[in-house]
Amino acid sequence: MDEKSSSSSHHRLLIVLLMVLLFGVIMVQYVCPSRSECQALHRLGSWFNSGKVTGSRGGDSELQDGFQKDPYIAEDGALARFVPRFNFTKEDLNRVVDFNIKGDDVIVFLHIQKTGGTTFGRHLVRNIQLERPCECHAGQKKCTCFRPGKKETWLFSRFSTGWSCGLHADWTELTSCVPSRMDSREASRSLPSRNYYYITILRDPVSRYLSEWRHVQRGATWKASLHVCDGRSPTLSELPSCYSGDDWSGCSLQEFMDCPHNLANNRQTRMLADLSLVGCYNVSTMSEEERWAVLLESAKRNLRGMAFFGLTEYQRKTQYLFERTFNLEFIAPFTQLNGTRASSVEVPPETQRRIRQLNRWDVELYEYARDLFLQRFQVARQQERRQARERRQQERRRLRGGFRTNQGRQLKPTETPRPTNSRSVVTEERRREKPAEDSVASEVPLPDWWDLDENSTLEDYIDNVEQW
Repeated sequence: MDEKSSSSSHHRLLIVLLMVLLFGVIMVQYVCPSRSECQALHRLGSWFNSGKVTGSRGGDSELQDGFQKDPYIAEDGALARFVPRFNFTKEDLNRVVDFNIKGDDVIVFLHIQKTGGTTFGRHLVRNIQLERPCECHAGQKKCTCFRPGKKETWLFSRFSTGWSCGLHADWTELTSCVPSRMDSREASRSLPSRNYYYITILRDPVSRYLSEWRHVQRGATWKASLHVCDGRSPTLSELPSCYSGDDWSGCSLQEFMDCPHNLANNRQTRMLADLSLVGCYNVSTMSEEERWAVLLESAKRNLRGMAFFGLTEYQRKTQYLFERTFNLEFIAPFTQLNGTRASSVEVPPETQRRIRQLNRWDVELYEYARDLFLQRFQVARQQERRQARERRQQERRRLRGGFRTNQGRQLKPTETPRPTNSRSVVTEERRREKPAEDSVASEVPLPDWWDLDENSTLEDYIDNVEQW
């Protein structure tokens, strides 16, 4: 008898412990809904919940933290809710261009080394749904990207026109070279002033720097780069080399960092800035601090003015913003690949700090670019949801209008009116008053596009929840 009572007590205790554990897991999900907070507790919760979804078909792949997975959410461990740091104008954030591929408009891709530009460049020539797709042939590096009905290119990039303005030409080179190159290609007819839409891809400075070092270590060089500024290339004294041989293969990371003339340092800032503002490659015109401060502000200004830029760390958001900016669609979705050669390099914390210091202007530029990029994405998604919400509201008004029309039609001779009482009369009067209320409500202008207080229905509320 004692054994039975003891066993029963153990079972009750086990049940109580399981209930407490379940309650704790629920509270963790409620108090810490983001994986970026309370990570250890979330791992415990995910381990516990894994046993509950294995029986359902695709259950674990369909839900994440209780929400349906969104392809744009938390691509690289981003915060649960993005908090803007910089103030941008509405024009800076609402970036949509009227790109006319059948006219004379041209997309110009500024390809910065080791930012994933090769992958993005291939997307441009092989992965866009076009009336006249680019013609790419095996064994050929360049594709033919003609406009519909014309033998004229709409894309100026490595994989369409080649390095026509020099290997990895920067902003200073492209803006002075592209118009003349395009006009010479189509000199057989007089052209109006065309629109040039500049685009680029940026990457986390430390990852980009390590990737360039590994690339150089394997023997890569960019000797063919022209670095033209104000009509000439720099002299050897203005731009010394870091190595004496044919290449710098086998160089250590320490050697790579120790070269004071290494163009890998702050490469993104320099390639996006107007170098003529600082005397091109003549560093004697001003102090180094003043020179880089001018270049950084120029790079920020040019980045804001570009039609589009993407970030390597946010592939799906990059795809979404490009499609929305140019009203073009890719055939296959972009893939976020974090297993690069740079990510496989184990770098001590002190070395990482040294790299960040060497690239301090790129670090500041990237933080600025990331803030602008995510704000643009947030605004675009809100506008998309608002448009969908307006379509639903218009459809509801249309259906209500049809219902009222049917209710207000005249009775046929064979029909007899329904008996009404005072309550039904009041209800009918209120129903007649409703169209006037609807018309007044529809005339009220929508709040500013940054406002989130537009939750007329539960469906609208769910649409407004921004998961990052």
